[in-house]
Amino acid sequence: MSALRIEKVNELLRQEVSKLLLKEVDFEGAFVTITNVDTAPNLQQSKIMISVLPNEKIEKVLDIMSRNIFHLQKSLNKKLYMRPVPKMIFEIDKVEEHAQRIEEILGKIKR
Repeated sequence: MSALRIEKVNELLRQEVSKLLLKEVDFEGAFVTITNVDTAPNLQQSKIMISVLPNEKIEKVLDIMSRNIFHLQKSLNKKLYMRPVPKMIFEIDKVEEHAQRIEEILGKIKR
């Protein structure tokens, strides 16, 4: 599949999954952001990278996501007119956490 097509699918999934999470899932005080979507060339699955604030709620958010994954997938399947609709796999985006650690280290060095 062409890279442009995959890029468009990634953006579509990012937008639609963001809407679903906002409307259909209560994260109990956590702020969840989709940072990246990476869809396989065969469109069978998409890794959806999320960041969670505050960091202490990461495990709780992952638990909520795992309990709601089938409902979210079903809603996405109904909403999108493409076939196949990629299977969603949610993962925590470690880039933000890593960047925060680097900033802390740089802050200590400057002192």
